Amino acid sequence: MIELIRSNDPVELSWVQSVLADEGIDCLIFDFHASILDGSIGALPRRLMITPDDESRARYILEIARRELPGNAELEADADEDDDIGASARDDV
Repeated sequence: MIELIRSNDPVELSWVQSVLADEGIDCLIFDFHASILDGSIGALPRRLMITPDDESRARYILEIARRELPGNAELEADADEDDDIGASARDDV
């Protein structure tokens, strides 16, 4: 397994896990219990792990999902430029 993201934010981790699950990509959160041991200081971030085979697809899905979040107008402007890249990534899947 490889690390897709590392975060102290349980909401972000849950959102990413949900987005990937909706697309049929399995993932695991590592270091969950270790991060609880440090209390609320957030010294030990959790890692969201996926299989290497899912990496490019997962990164593409997250990029698109983040663009669709409210308040990401600057990302939406860049989306038009990346349409050709996205089309080739979808074709590879």
